[in-house]
Amino acid sequence: MDFVRLDRADTVVTATRSLALGTLVDGVATTVSIPSGHKVATAQMSVGDPVRKYAQLIGYASQDIVPGDHVHTHNVDFRNTAMEYEFSTDLRPVAPAAKQDTFMGFRRENGRVGTRNYIAIVTSVNCSATAARLIADHFTPEVLSEYPNVDGVAAFVHGTGCGMADSGDGFEALQRVMWGYAKHPNHAGVLMVGLGCEMNQIDWLLEAYGLKHSPTFQTMNIQKVAGLRRTVELGVQKIMAMLPIAEQATREECSASELMVALQCGGSDAWSGVTANPALGYACDLLTAQGATGVLAETPEIYGAEHLLTRRAVDRKVGDKLIGLIKWWEDYTARNHGSMDNNPSPGNKMGGLTTILEKSLGAASKGGTTPLMGVYKYAEPVTARGFTFMDSPGYDPASVTGQIAGGCNLVCFTTGRGSAFGSKPAPTIKIATNSEMANRMSEDMDVDAGEILSKGISVEEKGREIYEMFLRVASGEVTKSEGQGLGNYEFVPWQIGAVM
Repeated sequence: MDFVRLDRADTVVTATRSLALGTLVDGVATTVSIPSGHKVATAQMSVGDPVRKYAQLIGYASQDIVPGDHVHTHNVDFRNTAMEYEFSTDLRPVAPAAKQDTFMGFRRENGRVGTRNYIAIVTSVNCSATAARLIADHFTPEVLSEYPNVDGVAAFVHGTGCGMADSGDGFEALQRVMWGYAKHPNHAGVLMVGLGCEMNQIDWLLEAYGLKHSPTFQTMNIQKVAGLRRTVELGVQKIMAMLPIAEQATREECSASELMVALQCGGSDAWSGVTANPALGYACDLLTAQGATGVLAETPEIYGAEHLLTRRAVDRKVGDKLIGLIKWWEDYTARNHGSMDNNPSPGNKMGGLTTILEKSLGAASKGGTTPLMGVYKYAEPVTARGFTFMDSPGYDPASVTGQIAGGCNLVCFTTGRGSAFGSKPAPTIKIATNSEMANRMSEDMDVDAGEILSKGISVEEKGREIYEMFLRVASGEVTKSEGQGLGNYEFVPWQIGAVM
């Protein structure tokens, strides 16, 4: 097979291998050589005519295009979307699963269920980042060998927390992230470390969110403790006291309904919307049938596909919240002299993606087909069951940080160009969109969704494979990213607003 046609209404097809000049595609000879994953015109298009893929608009011809031409950034223009939205017109009720699946998880005192058992060191400000890392560094595999039920001591440090307003979007987002990590079910204990004079005061967080000190929740400030060395020594002592308590946590059988999976993509290519993302979407449908939750994010990367999600909104209020996010991002990029088409990245374009509209249509398919049950702010606690959406930038570490803060206890990350992403405390499962990259980066990829093309495996079969891996990883199976120690530097709260 030399090409893939996704819909009869499309004006392009996608080359499954590099095509030489004159290769017959849909009965027409290519006018130039076409790289694998790139688009070939199958219809005549004049300047200004729509270019369609997935039976949806992905751009407009910037010059005349004839059948057989290479269709990409040199002859396709992006325009901001202007759509008439429909609400709740494509609702497909979720049929409960015939059998309730289970996994072996950590059930916490508040009833929430974790997939890992970490102790976290969370910083309020960049000024305490070194202290947090030095505390965490003390807990080597040798030290932790006495506590086999503890997955590790992880420092979550960042580059903000001061030089910011004490109210507004940026401050509130950072506080939600800190609260979300402090209360995450994958944490058996938490130590918060601040400097003392920062804008993002730990005491304000405790008051705003009702957090209370306990043997497994401690706080301290470098200025009060009297310096870095003493802070590190005291921090080590506090965590040493938490370890025996964390060790008492053991895995028990839990309903699959307790899973909350972050649906992510990064380093996407033309196959993302054909193989890995639809397969993950099918896995998301299997999750929702169990009463579990899938959380799609990256608002700039659903731009141009949001109309498909509003049709799935459970009600008008949910749909309007999604459109409100789209309008905010249009204004945000405009006032910062950017464009919604700044994404796709150069690597995405090398992989065959031409505009953000094309990328978004593929990215949105990670959410499957079930109703959109809720739309949430960045790092806001996700309370709805089923398919949901969280506002976030398209930058993967910042987006995943928000999803984990919102309660996700697993992350599933599709990639076509390749990625070495990993996360803590929620482990990341990585899915390759094409078999060539899966083989080249076999130490990093957990699932090869490229087999949908290379071996003819169905999207549904591959989605079932992904879903079953959710259960195994939630029960303790180590992912490729975990095995390589990833996740210590991928905690990146989204910085919104001016740095002062």
